[in-house]
Amino acid sequence: MGLRKLRRKWQDQRNRAIKNYHKQKQKNLLASPGNHESIIVLDHLKPNYNIGKIFRSGDAFGVYEIHLIGIDFFNPAPAMGSFKWVPAIFHKEFDSCYNELTARGYDLFVAEPDKGENLFNINLSKKSAFIFGHEEFGISFNKDDYINIKSLMIPQFGKVQSLNVSVAASIVLYEYTKQNYENK
Repeated sequence: MGLRKLRRKWQDQRNRAIKNYHKQKQKNLLASPGNHESIIVLDHLKPNYNIGKIFRSGDAFGVYEIHLIGIDFFNPAPAMGSFKWVPAIFHKEFDSCYNELTARGYDLFVAEPDKGENLFNINLSKKSAFIFGHEEFGISFNKDDYINIKSLMIPQFGKVQSLNVSVAASIVLYEYTKQNYENK
């Protein structure tokens, strides 16, 4: 396939994803918070498959809502319908998200490879918010400017330097749920 055809194919896929996103975003307005008080914050992630996958995991683990910073659209197809169930809160910059979550009494954690406390050694409060940055560039803000944000890391034992962001989010949500799930 030639470069021109390949570009046209990618543009068509992007246009379909944008159209699907706007349709699904209208349904998201009716979404109800999950049964846990955990929150996911996605900071300038690429609009590919990871955001949708994180919505799917968020739905499975009952997150309260997902905050998206600097994300104009994403492909909702990998969410398998979960985008309409998990409330999405949109922010242009991190400051507005930070101010809202701290005012609501949330403990904020940023997932960073090889930095911070081991996820499995941290006590995660019921009101925990987990920040995940761009896979290549990381978070869009200087963490040192926000004294209330704690770093956490998922221990890894192989040679790879980091996990896929949707996999990391699922692991963090699993640990949060394990610590805070109340069997009713």
